Amino acid sequence: MRVTTALPYTDWRKCGPAAAQAEADGFDGVTVPELAHDPFIPLAMGALGSTKLELASSVAIAFPRSPMIVANLAWDLAVHSGGRFTLGLGTQVKPHNERRFSVPWISPAPRLSEYVQALRAIWRCWEKGEKLDFKGKFYTFNLMTPEFSPKPSGLPMVPVMIAAVGPEMQKAAARHCDGVRLHGFATKHYVEQVVRPLLATELEKSGRSFEHFEVTGGGFIATGPDEATVKAAAEKIRYRVAFYGSTPAYRGVFDVHGVTDLGVKLHEASRRGEWATMASLVPDDVLDLFCARATYDKLPEAIAARFGGIADAVGIEFQPGDDARTRRKVLDGLKEIPSPFKGFNTSWATPA
Repeated sequence: MRVTTALPYTDWRKCGPAAAQAEADGFDGVTVPELAHDPFIPLAMGALGSTKLELASSVAIAFPRSPMIVANLAWDLAVHSGGRFTLGLGTQVKPHNERRFSVPWISPAPRLSEYVQALRAIWRCWEKGEKLDFKGKFYTFNLMTPEFSPKPSGLPMVPVMIAAVGPEMQKAAARHCDGVRLHGFATKHYVEQVVRPLLATELEKSGRSFEHFEVTGGGFIATGPDEATVKAAAEKIRYRVAFYGSTPAYRGVFDVHGVTDLGVKLHEASRRGEWATMASLVPDDVLDLFCARATYDKLPEAIAARFGGIADAVGIEFQPGDDARTRRKVLDGLKEIPSPFKGFNTSWATPA
C-alpha cells in the first residue's frame, strides 16, 4: 500500500521543508486539496523541496478552469518535478459551481470525461507535435502556435485521477482515467460490494485492470501516539460522518448497512440547524464502519482490516513531536499491506 500525507498548504514557506521531511520519513507522496487556497502552488513548492516524492492535487476543481489552463499547470508541475506529478480533478457540486464559481452545471460526468480527453489531446500536441484539433460536446480546442507550446518533456503523460462519489462518476474514472479518489464517506462493505465491482466491469470493457488503476481513500483514519489522541481524532470524524450522512444523496452507503433511519434522522437534524449536536446521533459501531482508528503501534493492522483489498493508497498525518523512528516504523508497516496496483501505465498513444 502507498501512503501519502498533506502539505501545510496554508503557508507556502513550509511546503518545501515539509515535503523534504515527508520524503525522509518514507512517505510515497504528498497531496494538496482545493479548499480555501489554490492547490497547485503549494505542490510546486513541495516539488522543489523534494527529489523523489510523488505530488498530487486532491483535488483541483475542474469546471471553473479551462482544460488549457489546467493542462499548462499540470505540464509545468510534471516537468519541474521530473515526472512526479499526478493531476487529481473533481467537479464539486452544483451550488458551488453556479453560485461560488459562476459557471454552468451541465452533465458533470460526461463533461469531466471530455475534460480529461481534452487535456490529453493538448498534451499530445505539445509532446508529439500532433495538430491540436479536439472537438467535443462541451470543449473545442483547435489553435496552438509555437509561442504557446512548451517544448517536449521526454516524460510519460501526466496521470489523471478524478474524485468520484456516485456510480456515473465512478464509471467515468474507470473508462477515462488512471485512477479514482473515493470519498471518505464510504465503508469497506460498500466499496467491496458496490464500488469495486462497478470499476472492475468498466475497466474490463476498456481492456484494463486494477494493476494500473489506482484506488485511493474510501474512508477515514484516526490515529496518534496514545488513546486520547485517537479518541479526539475519532470525534472529529464522527462529526464528518454525521455531516455527510445528513445529505440524502449519500444515503445509499447507510442503506447497504441497514441504518437508513440514521440518515433520515441526520437530515432532519441538519434542517433544524443542529450541526453542533448531531454527531452524537452516530454510534460507535457506525463510526467504525467508516473509520480505522488505532494508536500507531496497532495502525498497520487496523488499516489492513479496514482498507486492505479496497484501496491502494491512504493518507495519514503524524502529530507534531512524533520521533523519526516511530514515523518510519508506522510507514514501513503500512507499506507491507498488499495492493494490486503496480504503477500508472500512461501512454502517448492516440486513443482509437
